[in-house]
Amino acid sequence: MKRAGILNRHLAGALAELGHGDGVLVCDAGMPIPDGPRVVDLAFRAGVPSFAEVLDGLLAELVVDGATAAREVRRANPAVAALLDGCFPGLGLVPHERLKSLAGGARLVVRTGEASPYANVLLRCGVFFPQVVSGT
Repeated sequence: MKRAGILNRHLAGALAELGHGDGVLVCDAGMPIPDGPRVVDLAFRAGVPSFAEVLDGLLAELVVDGATAAREVRRANPAVAALLDGCFPGLGLVPHERLKSLAGGARLVVRTGEASPYANVLLRCGVFFPQVVSGT
């Protein structure tokens, strides 16, 4: 039995299958989930678990190269915008409709119980080993 980290067996297994460049959509309870990606639905009740809690747990286990969120989050949900800016200094912003279309290309969708608007982010997985710099 695991002693720490993500204990949900479905989520832990899905994370272990991810590779460099794969997309992971972390979304609120209201985000439409496209057909295609594997879905781990953690939503229990409105607000449980929160977007922030799930994102924090995922970032402790994943290497992330980049992240994309809906531009509308800045106006509609300043708390989530601040969280995302703190986690991802190079956060990419696109219209919400574009984020929904990008979600179809994700390998994994993790649905939270978050009940506030635009609490969604598409993560791009990185690689855990250091980049080799060749010199001449």
